[in-house]
Order: sequence, then C-alpha cells, then structure tokens
Amino acid sequence: MPDLLEQALRRHFGWDGFRPGQRPVVEALLEGRDCLAVLPTGAGKSLCFQLPALVREGLVLVVSPLVALMQDQVEQLQRRGIAAACLHGGLENGERLQLLRRIRERRLRLLYLAPERLQVESTRQLLDDLLAEGGLVALAVDEAHCISAWGHDFRPDYRRLGQLRRLCPGVPLVALSATAAPRVRADIIRLLELRRPLIQVRSARRSNLHYAMRRRPADPLPQVLEAISGARGAVLVYARARRSVEQWAARLQAAGVDALPYHAGLDPGRRRQALAHFQEQPRPVLVATVAFGMGVDRPDVGLVLHLDLPATAEGYLQESGRAGRDGGPARCLVLFDPADRTSLGWAIRAAGGDGAEAGPDGERQRLELAQRQLRRIEAVAEGEGCREQALLLTVGELVPPCGRCDRCEERRSGSLRQRDWSQQAAQLLALLGEQRGRALRSLVEELADRGGRDEDRWAWLARRLVEEELISESDDGAQRLYLKPTGRQYLREPWPLRWAA
Repeated sequence: MPDLLEQALRRHFGWDGFRPGQRPVVEALLEGRDCLAVLPTGAGKSLCFQLPALVREGLVLVVSPLVALMQDQVEQLQRRGIAAACLHGGLENGERLQLLRRIRERRLRLLYLAPERLQVESTRQLLDDLLAEGGLVALAVDEAHCISAWGHDFRPDYRRLGQLRRLCPGVPLVALSATAAPRVRADIIRLLELRRPLIQVRSARRSNLHYAMRRRPADPLPQVLEAISGARGAVLVYARARRSVEQWAARLQAAGVDALPYHAGLDPGRRRQALAHFQEQPRPVLVATVAFGMGVDRPDVGLVLHLDLPATAEGYLQESGRAGRDGGPARCLVLFDPADRTSLGWAIRAAGGDGAEAGPDGERQRLELAQRQLRRIEAVAEGEGCREQALLLTVGELVPPCGRCDRCEERRSGSLRQRDWSQQAAQLLALLGEQRGRALRSLVEELADRGGRDEDRWAWLARRLVEEELISESDDGAQRLYLKPTGRQYLREPWPLRWAA
C-alpha cells in the first residue's frame, strides 16, 4: 500500500511525498476507519479524501459549505484529469441528469455537494443506490467545525450532518478542519457519530506569518495602500459587508491599485472574473468577504488584511492562515475599532440561529457564545501579549511567544511602555459597585462627565477589567457590566494594574 500511495501521489498531484499528517488519514480511510483531521491551512487537507478515491477507483462524497468553493476545487481536479463534479441547486435539469448518469456509470471519482442537498429526497435515493452497488469509498465533511455550536459558525444544515452516518452506516467518514479546539473536536466526533476515529491534529502555528493588529484610523486608506505596496505575491483584503467590499475595491482602483471585489451577491460572471484575476495575475489584489479563500489554491498570498475586527479568534486563524501557504514570509494585519464589536453583535443577532431546531434556548446559547467569542478576539486585538500565542490558546494550543508579531517586536525594541491604571480602575469599580449592573455606555458617560478621560478610554479600561475578571459582562449583547467578588476585593486591597495605552 505505501508504494501504491506514493505512486498515486506523484501521478495525480506531482508530489514527491506526503505532507505531515496526510498519510495516516489516507491509510485509515482506505482501511475503512473514521477520521478527524485538524490540519492547518496549507497542509493539504483535501488530498486526504481525494487520494483514496483515486486509489480505490470509487466515489468519495464531499460535503462542503460553499458552491464557489466546490466549483473551485472541482476545476482544480479537472485540470489534473481527475473526474470530479459538484451537485447543487443551481444546475439546469439537463446538467443534473447528465451528472447522475456519470455517477451511475461509475465515471466519477469525487462528488461535492452542499449540506442542504442531503435534505433532498433525490440525493438520499442516490446514496441508497450507491450503497447497494458498493460504489462509495468514503464520505468527507470539509470545514467540519461548522457542525459545532462551539465553533466559529452555527449553520443548521451542518448541525444535521449526523444523518450521514445513518444514511451510509458502513462507509468511512473523515471530518476535516484547519482549526478546532478540544471542545469543538468533541462536538464533531459526537454529532457526526464517528466510530473510534483516528484523530490527527497538527499544530496551527505558522512560523512564516507575521501578525499585527492596529486601531483603525478615521481613514485607513493610507495604511491599506502602504501594506499592499510592501506585500509580495497576492493580496487578500477582507471587509465584513458586501457594500464595504464594493466601496473598498472602488477606492483602491481610484488609488491606482488593480483591485477587484468578490462576494456572494455578485453575478456569476463577475465572480468568475474576480477568481480568475486572483488565480492568474502575478500580484492580484482581491477585496472580499471572509468566506472567500476556503480551498482556493493560491500559495503565494503575501498579505491578508482585515478591515474590521474578526468575529472570532478561531475564525481569524483560518482566514489569516490563507497567507504564506508556500512557506514564504507573509503578513496578517487587522485594522479594528472598538465599535466593531457592537456592529458585529448586531449582525450576529440579525443573522438568526437554528431556531427551528433548537428553539429559544438554542438561540440564546448561540448569542451568548458569539458574545464570548467577540470578547476573546477583542482581548487578542487590544492585549499586550504575543498575538500568535493568544490566538493559538483559543484553540487549546499552548506555545511560547512567537518573537515575530508586532507585540513581540515592540517588547524587544522597548517601545511597549506601560503605565499604572490602578487609580482609574478603582474609580470605575467603585461607581459600578453603587448599583447592581450598569450598561457600559451609561457607565462611561458618567465617568467622562466627572472629568479625567474621554469615553473611549473609559470603555477600553472597562474591557481590560473584564479580561482581568474584576467585572463581568452580560452575554446577551447589551454590554451590561457587573462587579465581581474579585472587584470588591480589589476595592478593599488594591494591587497594581499596568497596561500600555
């Protein structure tokens, strides 16, 4: 089997050897064993299910979250001469019938489909037919963290993917993700009903990435242009809203940068043009929503720039991980404003959750989780410790400081100067202790009225005191603050609180 795998690897993909973590997953699937593969971006997760389809000459069914992602991977496989296709609701009836014919004639090796397709009766019938004929080699769930309430997504149809095991009880299943904290891994195993799975987890640490996070100025265009001009290879600029994507692409074009927008609201022709631009130009700049980049094969991305605070630390690890997949140096820059958390919170509430499945309790759990995740990424952005260390800690990985990020550079140069905030902290805690719970906005307005500092600085201090666990914040998005017992203890016996600001 090892010789056969090496030959297939060279013949189909041109690789001389496996990347770390790939071979055990491929071998386990071929032996009929379930797997959970948590491999960092650029580690070649897709090969883990693609190679078994070629070695066994059967069909691997791949559940993937985005049609654009599926189409991109299918096109890459087809360019290599590998029979692959995707089944989605946008196919014309003739195209769908032709695809089904290819599947039944065993002329297809990989079939990609969105999770929603598993709710369609014709798809279930197709699975029954494939099982009866013994044509299924394996099942794969890509971006498997989406199945977990603790992941950085909460997608109803991913939550229902446990039915794959019941629909295909004897077929090995592999779940794949670039990052997954221990709690998320446990959720994936439980909800996908993996049987005694091989668990393959590789470090998410990327020694070629430089992380930096800065306050976003009123007009960040000069900083954006400076970052783009110093980047090698391709550039990904991420904006949260589709309108922002369009506006920033236009602003960059007006500044002489050949930038194109990409988001789900564009017509298919413009999306194809933008994707071709990104894949074929020597130094393309693409302005996109964060979904763009999953599975897109562009190894020399030299800059990933976020124009807003990311929604979660785990999500940011995946998004920033699209940089430097060729091993070359790459920069990951976030330009954020504290107000981003409020706008993100509103967007999360407006998006709604899996209410039909989980009811009011499930929706409350989703909102509370989202608020905790927002506080976590905010603490990374405003914190004074190593960026990479703080990010990896959110997925359960403890590493020493990287020595490369902006915070590590500041410490080494001595430019990270701290000052004592004990007096202001005591003032804030004492005011908060006068009543049971206080809205953040009301609290900082009163503190600013009393003089000494502006509202933004008091809000920053409140966030630091939440991080220090002297006060707590409600998880309903209302940003209501409460004095904790440790905060009362601080008022009785204060200790130094020093931060750079």
